[in-house]
Amino acid sequence: MNKVGGRVPMAKKPKHPIARDAEETRRRILAAAKVEFARKGLGGARVDEIAARSKSNKRMIYHYFGSKEKLFTAVLEMAYSDIRMAERKLKLDELAPERAIRTLVEFTWNYYLANPEFLTLVNSENLHRARHLRNSMVIRDISGPFVAMVKSILDRGVAKGVFRKGIDAVQLNITIAAIGYYYLTNRFTGSIIFERDFMARKNLDERLAFNVDTVLRLVKTRPDRRIDLRRPMQ
Repeated sequence: MNKVGGRVPMAKKPKHPIARDAEETRRRILAAAKVEFARKGLGGARVDEIAARSKSNKRMIYHYFGSKEKLFTAVLEMAYSDIRMAERKLKLDELAPERAIRTLVEFTWNYYLANPEFLTLVNSENLHRARHLRNSMVIRDISGPFVAMVKSILDRGVAKGVFRKGIDAVQLNITIAAIGYYYLTNRFTGSIIFERDFMARKNLDERLAFNVDTVLRLVKTRPDRRIDLRRPMQ
């Protein structure tokens, strides 16, 4: 028997088990929905499939998210939040400007390769003219700081004399995303048109080197130097 009053103490109940269960259910539904929407788009995705994959049911999905459209919005917000969170872990503000830009280009490329569903989700939302993200406060909250971070890198590069003045951070972000995005989303048609296996390891490595070279040449202070894109970076 226990010395305190001769009673065996009761096991402590976990705090807020209902809240934790609800959060876990939401997490499973979002993960399952991400797969379903990435494979079939908003129109082709089925709530029944999402329920089965997430080990839940349609009633729970509608309870937590309201509708398939709102669930799609939540998946998009999660996808963009994930990449922004991963970018923050790079701690680019602690790197020298050139290294920070190189790291961002390499990260973006490798993230697209490791998360192909992100590209298909973005494609799907563009087919819908971004109507699900248009009023999303989540996207506004995470996008502003990212643009500001890239602007800070550019400003530091200008101050050190290694980057030219006048580069718009938004335009640079678009370029970094585009040179990786286009290659991967058009890899099937591109492989036929250019008679090259876009996904062969050698070609992927060459493409990444080209992306890094292109972006660094774009931002660096070399106004009088003629660019020869055939020459590899030193």
